[in-house]
Amino acid sequence: MTRRTKLVCTIGPASVGRAAELVAAGMDVARVNFSHGSRSDHARAFQAVARAALEAGRAVAILADLSGPKIRLGPLADGAVTLEAGRPFVLRAATRDAGGTNDPGNRGHSDATAAWTTYPGLAADLRPGDRVLLADGAAELRVEHADEATGQVVTEVARGGTIRSRAGVNVPSERFSGAAVTDKDRRDLPAALELGADLVAQSFVRRAEDVEDLRRLLPSDRRVRVMAKIETRRAIDDFDRILGAVDAIMVARGDLGVEIPYEEVPIVQKDLVRRAVAARVPVVVATQMLESMTTAPRPTRAEASDVANAVLDGVDGILLSAETAVGAYPVEAAGAAARICVIAEALEGDRVEARPPSVGSVARTDSVPDAVAYAAVALARQDASVTAICCSTRSGRTAETLAVLRPPVPVLAFSSDAAVLRSLALRRGVVPLAIESPLDPAAPIAWMKARLLASRLVPAGSSCVFVGSTGETGSPPNVLQVERIAPPDDTKGAAMADT
Repeated sequence: MTRRTKLVCTIGPASVGRAAELVAAGMDVARVNFSHGSRSDHARAFQAVARAALEAGRAVAILADLSGPKIRLGPLADGAVTLEAGRPFVLRAATRDAGGTNDPGNRGHSDATAAWTTYPGLAADLRPGDRVLLADGAAELRVEHADEATGQVVTEVARGGTIRSRAGVNVPSERFSGAAVTDKDRRDLPAALELGADLVAQSFVRRAEDVEDLRRLLPSDRRVRVMAKIETRRAIDDFDRILGAVDAIMVARGDLGVEIPYEEVPIVQKDLVRRAVAARVPVVVATQMLESMTTAPRPTRAEASDVANAVLDGVDGILLSAETAVGAYPVEAAGAAARICVIAEALEGDRVEARPPSVGSVARTDSVPDAVAYAAVALARQDASVTAICCSTRSGRTAETLAVLRPPVPVLAFSSDAAVLRSLALRRGVVPLAIESPLDPAAPIAWMKARLLASRLVPAGSSCVFVGSTGETGSPPNVLQVERIAPPDDTKGAAMADT
């Protein structure tokens, strides 16, 4: 309960067998990257996380990260080649094989002079003078000639470097004409949903319409939240519209740092986080947060500062990629990120307080539930004895509304719906708590108070703000109550209860 920033960990070869340890270290959301691994690998990761969460009695959500229109190289000779500056290098556009895929793996190995790619439209999209980056900028190419008829793009190596098989190929996003939802995404999405994904991350989003294209593929009878990964210049330009189309945002600094000058990344990150928080959309920062911990047991001081600054900016979550997927110290990395978050949160004060619009000195809200949530957070800020805000929720909306106001204490959200609890796993400051059945609308606050006493979720003698409803189960909240958490025979505590 002391950490409000959520921890997202990528499950990979290094961690699939250690899911229980990651949950114990603080993992709130498990990310499964569909760009890598087989169907059986993905199923194993989902099952490992679900089993670990069940054993720990925690709501851990699973994020299925779709590949999107990522261009990759095919297999390279000996797994890697080194390109030399000034030498020619040919990129070959993919052609569909008999199975209808663009995988260049069956076309022979590439070498230091030429390489197959996974994108059929490569030659049609590129123009002389365009810059192409390989392996997140490890090598840079300049286009000299693109032949759409043969699918070949002749380049000169502007900056040499070592590249590996399946390395990414970054072309200017304004040139890219590929579909936002690829054939691979269309195959992976149903598989992810069948496995039980709670969230779906869409890669290389360029505009709000891309998100709508993906939403049309989602089932109507199940709410699956969509997270847009911001990693192109075009997405930055259309960010406000994207915010209105998604359920969450990921600032994916890996490809973003290749798409825009690296010196702009910190400023763009802060701006995107600020705008997402203001729009009440959960936002996660990703890529190389604790990169050195892929090989070292401790992060660098710069990495610790990077995580802390993201927390101070008000992010909902921190995402670890290679650190937990393939690193030598996955559990240690998760623990380090969690500890840094706790320390940073102690310093943030009112920096990330979200307030409703106001007219003069009077706060203006859109509805009674919004007004109740704002009042609950205001009470928590004013009363130093308050250690938590408690609510019961059927859909998750009450807890979400409280969370976006960035209260200084945890939001304890009670629900009998496991899917709702997992949907809250990414919400900053929310602690999802399972109950066997919906609370009795006649006495929900009394039940929550008894649960707090029995489970010791809050310190005895502290106070809690309870948000409830006087209507039927599922009715919007319209009641606030502040009570001191004390045993039933504590007459002083009972006398201090306030409504």
